[in-house]
Amino acid sequence: MFLWTESDDRVAIVKMNAELRHAQLELLSAECATDRLRLRFSPENIARYGERDLLRKAVASATALKDYYTYIARQAAEANAGASPRASFIPEEKVIAGIDAMREYLQERRKEYRPQGLPLSPNQYTRMKVFFSPAMLAEVRVVELRGRHISSPPFYAEARALGLSNLPELAHMASLTFDDVVVFPGEVTDRRLFHALVHAAQFEILGLERYAELFLRGFLRVRSHVSVPIEMQAFSLEAKFAENPREAFSVDEIIRLWLKERRY
Repeated sequence: MFLWTESDDRVAIVKMNAELRHAQLELLSAECATDRLRLRFSPENIARYGERDLLRKAVASATALKDYYTYIARQAAEANAGASPRASFIPEEKVIAGIDAMREYLQERRKEYRPQGLPLSPNQYTRMKVFFSPAMLAEVRVVELRGRHISSPPFYAEARALGLSNLPELAHMASLTFDDVVVFPGEVTDRRLFHALVHAAQFEILGLERYAELFLRGFLRVRSHVSVPIEMQAFSLEAKFAENPREAFSVDEIIRLWLKERRY
């Protein structure tokens, strides 16, 4: 175990974050596997009929991970306690105004980009229809920016003035989803398309207003774009798809499960 006393030990910190990123992806894969259990079997049946040794090991691993990351969360909270006093509390009226601003931004970008979009190609539609609603896929439009980038939303300035940092940099995103319009600054791969379509399915099921609210409140809670539950779900399902693109599953069912269990 390493304990740094110098804050500028940059090489070690980069290596640590690379390993943390890898661990997060592995955890997302484990979360996907658990979601498959949730969808197919009740906790009562798993507890009653699951192999004792398998169940014991799964519970022990999950408990150990929970204890470890809970401890890290406490340490992070203590370390950041005085870092951004303005971000410690944001009045509810500011939150509601932020939700409205985000909703309007999403609507405006959809209106801007949809006329530029094309339907999914026949090959894309065939590959994706075993994961997504055919009706939604028929409505989706794909926009390739070919090197152009999307600038940050205008409300970012006020968000930073309120003490919020670590806002997602849209110019560096592999894809962006504005309701039923998926936008790609670079190459459109199956994996990137799948991730963007997960968000399109979230928009369809949650609705634009609810999506904006859940995303913003999630960000205010965790203060990290990739840790917002809506985004975590997209990354976890993307990892599941990448592991075996031929293994069909319903993204809609998983979104509705998370909604039912209030995991957003």
